Amino acid sequence: MNEPLISAATLVDALEGPRPPRLLDCRARLGEPDAGRRLWIETHLPGSYHLDLDRDLAAAPGADGRHPLPAPEAFTAVLQRLGITPDQPVVVYDDMGGQLAAARAWWMLARWAGHPDVRLLDGGVKAWLAAGGELREDGDPDAVPAPSRWQPAYRDTALVGVDEVATADALKVDARSRERFRGEAEPVDPVAGHIPGAVCRPSADNLDAGGHFKRAAMLARELPEADALIAYCGSGVTACHNVLAYAVAGRALPKLFVGSWSEWITDPARPIATGD
Repeated sequence: MNEPLISAATLVDALEGPRPPRLLDCRARLGEPDAGRRLWIETHLPGSYHLDLDRDLAAAPGADGRHPLPAPEAFTAVLQRLGITPDQPVVVYDDMGGQLAAARAWWMLARWAGHPDVRLLDGGVKAWLAAGGELREDGDPDAVPAPSRWQPAYRDTALVGVDEVATADALKVDARSRERFRGEAEPVDPVAGHIPGAVCRPSADNLDAGGHFKRAAMLARELPEADALIAYCGSGVTACHNVLAYAVAGRALPKLFVGSWSEWITDPARPIATGD
């Protein structure tokens, strides 16, 4: 797998090169399902296409959590609609340090669908502007490139289901805030707390003060370590940011529990822990 991040300066050059990447705008706001589309229409990186968290990167919420994976054939249709092939690099970006849909898109493309060259724009839109990049306005959200015929070979070994989470001898790494982990606050899900035995590694801790990923050596020192790891969060979105951080650090990657806390709590028989 190639380097998981790309700097804004490198992206500026790549877009002018002989093999420009396909740009996917993954901006999103939890609780505002139309925000990503609206943000893309207002301003976006030149040549980018909107990739929607709720419509493209997740199935309808239910017993499998708030952001379950779409069926493989549904995500294949998304990739084909966007003209994505394994022969063209892909760059995903957002405006939140990758913590929402951009990291999820990276995981789904690189880890699940097996695309060989997917990178996240380090620092997002802010870094792009700081590097002298321009933004386009008044985009047509219905415009799409020539479709592809790519048929990914999905890797379900990159994820785990709720039953395996309950029984696996693996360290569970929770990407939510410490307040949510301890059960002191729960603004999204109806039950507070965490999976027993888990440790808290908020996804925000992967970033420096400027919104870029910390250096690989620092992440390697900070990230929880165990022989086997499972990443989770509220609904399998910010957990992808932690998986990406392990990739930046050059460490073995955790498996993703996509349903995460929002699926764990659907069965009242599953144990819940609070505190540290």
